[in-house]
Amino acid sequence: MYQRAPCNEHRDVTVSITDEGAAEVHLGVDSDDHHAAGGVHGANYFKALDDATFFAANSIVEDVFVVTTDFHLQLTRPVTEGKLRATATVVNDHPKQLIADGVLYDEAGGQLARGTGTFARSSVELNGEIGYE
Repeated sequence: MYQRAPCNEHRDVTVSITDEGAAEVHLGVDSDDHHAAGGVHGANYFKALDDATFFAANSIVEDVFVVTTDFHLQLTRPVTEGKLRATATVVNDHPKQLIADGVLYDEAGGQLARGTGTFARSSVELNGEIGYE
């Protein structure tokens, strides 16, 4: 599902479920991802954290696709290139919503950003086309 999504086809990105309710995303960035001032655009920070928190949440919900309903992002430090690593853990598993916290790191382990996503269960069933194969 993830690698087949059009927004990921040409990106250096991988995702892994590290435990139930936990996930990790690795996203490669370079000068193609820069804003006008020469740093990696915050949209890349958001993508890595949204993806990590999404997979942490969807690792708990096995029957339907979850959707992001809210996301808070705090950018703490700039980066210009390298492999970003986002880790995420579900902190609230409620039938009406799930909340996951994430932290984004650079290759040296320095914190770049933090994010919290709120997710709702959708009506889209997970199957061979979306989600599980």
